[in-house]
Parts: sequence; C-alpha cells; structure tokens
Amino acid sequence: MNVTKNEIKDRQLHIEDYLQMVSAEQKEYAEVSTYSRITENNDIMADFQKDELLEEILQSDNLNKAYKKVKSNKGAGGVDGMSVDELLWFLKDNQKQLIQKLKNGKYKPNPVRRVEIPKETKGETRKLGVPTVVDRVFQQAITQVLSPIYEEQFSENSYGFRPKRGAHNALKQCQQEVNEGYVYVVDIDLEKFFDTVCQSKLIEVLSRTIKDGRVISLIHKYLNAGVIRNGMFEKTHVGMPQGGPLSPLLSNIMLNELDKELEGRGHRFVRYADDCMIFCKSKKSAVRTLENIIPFIEGKLFLKVNREKTKVAHINKVKYLGYSFYRYKGKCRLRVHPKSIVKMKAKLKELTSRNNGWGNEHRALKLTQFIRGWVNYFAMADMKSTLSKVDEWLRHRIRCIYWKQWKKVKTRFSNLKKLGVEKEKAWICANMRNGNWYCSGYFVLQTAFNNKRLREFGFITLTEQYLKICVN
Repeated sequence: MNVTKNEIKDRQLHIEDYLQMVSAEQKEYAEVSTYSRITENNDIMADFQKDELLEEILQSDNLNKAYKKVKSNKGAGGVDGMSVDELLWFLKDNQKQLIQKLKNGKYKPNPVRRVEIPKETKGETRKLGVPTVVDRVFQQAITQVLSPIYEEQFSENSYGFRPKRGAHNALKQCQQEVNEGYVYVVDIDLEKFFDTVCQSKLIEVLSRTIKDGRVISLIHKYLNAGVIRNGMFEKTHVGMPQGGPLSPLLSNIMLNELDKELEGRGHRFVRYADDCMIFCKSKKSAVRTLENIIPFIEGKLFLKVNREKTKVAHINKVKYLGYSFYRYKGKCRLRVHPKSIVKMKAKLKELTSRNNGWGNEHRALKLTQFIRGWVNYFAMADMKSTLSKVDEWLRHRIRCIYWKQWKKVKTRFSNLKKLGVEKEKAWICANMRNGNWYCSGYFVLQTAFNNKRLREFGFITLTEQYLKICVN
C-alpha cells in the first residue's frame, strides 16, 4: 500500500478540516509552563522541559510493542477509516514523519469516533470514543512508559486496569473487610466519570510527576482532540474519551487522588476503576463518612457524585462488580447478583435465537466461548443450584432449535431414530402438532438430547464448566 506525503493529511483528518474548528494550537510548549501555576505545590516542579520522556516513548522497541498490542486487540477503525490491517504499511511509509511531528510538538491527534452502547439501566448509554488506529499506537506507547512510573504511586486498594490485579482481587479484599466486621458500605457512584473529568485538574496531577512538558502537551491534545458524532465535530473541553489505551491509566491517575485522601483519613476501601466502596463498622459511621467525602470529591477533584445511586447500605444489599454478598457461618461469601443472571440469560437467548441464521456448529462455538468467559468471571460465586436451573432452560432452547430445523414429519422421525429413540415413540413424537417449545419439552426429546449427546454436538453446560474451576 503506497501512501504519499499528501495522503498523510487526508489520513490525519486534522481538526481544521471541520467547520466547527478548534482555534489555533495553544502556543505549543511555551504554554505548557502555565500548568505549573495551577499545581498545588510548585516546589516539586522541576525543569521538565529538559527531560527526555518523549524520546523514551518514541523508542523503536516501545513503538513496536505498542503496534503489536493494538494489532492483537483488533477493534474498529476511527474517523479516518483506516483499519488495523492497513496500519503496518502506513507506519512503514510515514513513521519518520510522524515521529518528527511528535518531537516538534506539531502532531495533531484526530477526533475520536463517538459510539454509544446501552448500559444496564434502561435508557442510559455509555459513550465511547474510538481513536484512529495510528493514535491508538501512540496512546499505547505513552501508556507503556507511564504505567511503571505511576504503579509506584498507586494505592494497594486500587484494582482496576492494573497489571496482575483484577476484579477477583478486589472481591477478595471486600470479603476480608467484611470478615473483620466492616459490614456497612458507602457505595460511591461517580456520575458519568469519563465525561466529566476536569482536564485542568488532570493536567495538574500529571504535572507533579511528568517532567517532560512535551508529553504533558501531547496528552492534553488527546484530551481535547474532539469528537465526531453523526458527521459533526464537537469540542471536548471537559472529560476524556473512554475507549482508547490511554484512558484507563488517566482514570487511575485522577482517582488516585481520592485513594490518597481516603488512606489519609484512615478509611478501609476498595476501588475498581470508578467503582469505589468504603467499609465501616456501623451505619452511623458510614453516613458520616459519606457526608465528609462528598465535599472532597466535588470541591477538590471537580467530579460529580450521583446522589441517587450513591448510598449507605449493609453489605447484603450491595451489588459490586456483578456480585452480591452474604454471610454464612460468620464468613462473607459471594453470589451472582440477580441483575447479572438476567443479563446472562438475555445473552444466552440471543445466542440461541432461531432467527440469526447460524449453523449449529457455529452456535455451539459461540455458546462455549460465552459460557467459559462468564463462568470464569463469576467463579468465586456460590451458584451451582442457579446454574442447574439455567442449564435446564438452555437445553430446552437447544432442543427447540433442532426441532424447528427438522420441520417435516419424515425428517423428525428419521432423526429421532438416529438418536436412539424407539421406532414407535419416534413416530408418535414426530407427528405431534403442538408448538415447537412444547414439543421440545417432551420426555422423548429430553432423552434423545441428553447431556452426553449435546456434548457430542459441541454444547457444554454452565454447571460442568463451573465445577471445573469453582474456587469455593
């Protein structure tokens, strides 16, 4: 794929190509020094203009690693339409020019492509911003260099988007806090966190650690690169795009300010991304904690607390990371939250739809992938009896698919005999005139499509997968 110098401009889709343009670039690096005026402690600011963090980010080994990461993650293209498959050739032809622009401070990130996905709450959507694949590589390169630096600063109580940490670690700490008597929880909900982050505050926090003004400038450009929605450009003076490789790290850097405040006040807490729970021994203490922490979140971090969803509750009434909690023989144990079960069944219903045009082998593959992923995530929960009921319903749906596919009496009769059903019973069953769902619940079909047979067809059950990896 040959790309001319002029085509770089076409690929970059610079902001000035749109009618609603952002005004000229902010005086490049000279203006970066203004960030020092909004830091809380100017004494910690060094002569960061002379640091060489950007050179470290742009090292060939780091960029190659970033490219491989973006390539492995795949994903849709951004506003310029370039796919991950085209990325290698474009970088080969234009890498030197792009790196020079980055070093000179003249690189202009593209706006992100707005994608909205539905949330669990009816009527609400999560706004994602999909960067171009080129911007994804540079964001990933920045993340790879900054992550080890900030890992030394992050709290031990933070678990989201961090190496060798995950949801299961967060849940284990929750159990530990409850077992030690901290059974009341302040469940903090930050309203539209990614959309409401104060960019000036984030830049201030970044400037305390990052001493290379060019890196600060580049991150700031990514923050206010703008959004393309329905073909129209929108400015982004507030918030950060959720969807790029850099966003998880920036969210942790911002919320690490909350972590340090909670630690300074002596609170026990667990945070996974923007989901934070503070543990207290009494309801009165929890209410007081909530009243005292809201002014810090809103007055110091300039984030908005959702008063309707933020609550003080006993651990038995809390949903966290899809799990719910209960106590048995004095110990905290986990269940799958009822909302997570509803969501799971909705997905299984979608995968076993008779109208999606899939063959049975492909359907079995998709079901297997989903079941393994779902059970692996909820492996800490006590859910054997729940999964048995879901499996019964799922087998019924699978039998219904086959029964509808066979359609004609002769086909049904022939296939039932192949599955080992006696000739007389097969003939009676094949001539039933009831609906597909009713017929697929008939004991003859249940016998023909037993667990062993379905396993031969490639269908696995939630229960057998759970028993393989159950941690309880």
